[in-house]
Amino acid sequence: MLSIACKNAIRSVLYLALKSNGENKVGAKSIANALDIPQPFLSKLLQQLAKNNLVSSTKGPNGGFYLSEKNKENTIWDIIISIDGGNKFDECFLGLSVCDDKNPCPVHAIVAPFKVYITENFRGKTILEYSNEIKKTGKLISLKDFNPLGDKINKSS
Repeated sequence: MLSIACKNAIRSVLYLALKSNGENKVGAKSIANALDIPQPFLSKLLQQLAKNNLVSSTKGPNGGFYLSEKNKENTIWDIIISIDGGNKFDECFLGLSVCDDKNPCPVHAIVAPFKVYITENFRGKTILEYSNEIKKTGKLISLKDFNPLGDKINKSS
């Protein structure tokens, strides 16, 4: 449903919610490295998010990206609108040009309630609420250094 760009933008904003503030800014290179996203691609996403006031940035030697308190009040839906537009959840799951309650595709009855549920959650929960949940539960936003066995990953093999 969401583009790769949108998924990476969401992960980046959540990363910034966890790792930055007005005093502690994070460079695009650090974010790209932590989330395993190509830096040029991420830089363009961050610029677009900054242009839409979803992240804040400063230039210079101590510059970088961060989330202000106002940025943290945005929602995942705001990021989706900024990157993919608002019609992603209106599209037919099977890609049909006409699909609604009156003219449903074969999976419409299954997918439609899910779309409503996810849209409501994306619109109703702030980035701050997501970041607090991540801190509390340890949910992942990157699998870069994740090892389900808990062992240290041997990078040389």
